[in-house]
Amino acid sequence: MTMLFPSDLEEACEMLAASDGKAVPLAGGTDLLVHWPQRFEDHGRTFLDLSQLAELRAIRWSDSALILGGGVTYWQTLGDRAVCDAFPLLEKAGRQVGAVQIQARGTWAGNIVNASPAADGVPVLMAYDAVVELVSTQGEEEIPLSEFYLGYKQMRRRPNQLVRAVRLPRRRHDVEVFEKIGPRRAQAITKLGFAATHSAAGWRVVANSMAPTVCRCRTLEGMLEHGSPIRRPEDLMPAIRQDVSPIDDIRSTAQYRQKVFSRTLFHALFSDEK
Repeated sequence: MTMLFPSDLEEACEMLAASDGKAVPLAGGTDLLVHWPQRFEDHGRTFLDLSQLAELRAIRWSDSALILGGGVTYWQTLGDRAVCDAFPLLEKAGRQVGAVQIQARGTWAGNIVNASPAADGVPVLMAYDAVVELVSTQGEEEIPLSEFYLGYKQMRRRPNQLVRAVRLPRRRHDVEVFEKIGPRRAQAITKLGFAATHSAAGWRVVANSMAPTVCRCRTLEGMLEHGSPIRRPEDLMPAIRQDVSPIDDIRSTAQYRQKVFSRTLFHALFSDEK
């Protein structure tokens, strides 16, 4: 394998361009290293190490947004009280992404570009209307996270682009919910999960492990926006069937995912016990 060590983000973009986009950007490396013994095809590849770029490790605030650099780890946000207070779902999801070792190395941007439909960090970012800031030698581009995925492991990031930052607009929310269903709360791949928020911008309901990508459930959002009568979990099922397309796999069945999604969402949003 070949490792490239840029001194700053500009040089990283130049190195990526020089490789014709074939170099693999590497920050936390948590997904790569877990499967390294079985991924023989990766052993001869070129990797672009972004882990030491200070400009990507910065957490910044503007008047209108929180900006997480492309190399910001879960552990950084968990240790930042201002971030956790303003965006509590980042804290809740961050504490369920693997063990402390994974939280210390894994990055929010890496969770996005790994493009797993079971990602735990992506639903809360999407529920907060995150925007992905991309950069390359050809310029900059911003893409709403809700529009970032094109299909399973497919995204709008081009091979010559790096994630410079993830930007979350600062809003007052009166509903913020994150649920992960799995064999245990952490260190387990999600059977199904969701994040839901409500603000002046409206409802956001985002599901993971329920479709080829993490996705917004726009029919469910419409039901909530219009105040459609929802008296029991079954009332949510028609919208769920329109919004997501779960499959049977080794972790669960499509029927289980739909049923548990309807029940957990109902109790999170409508139960007196929430």
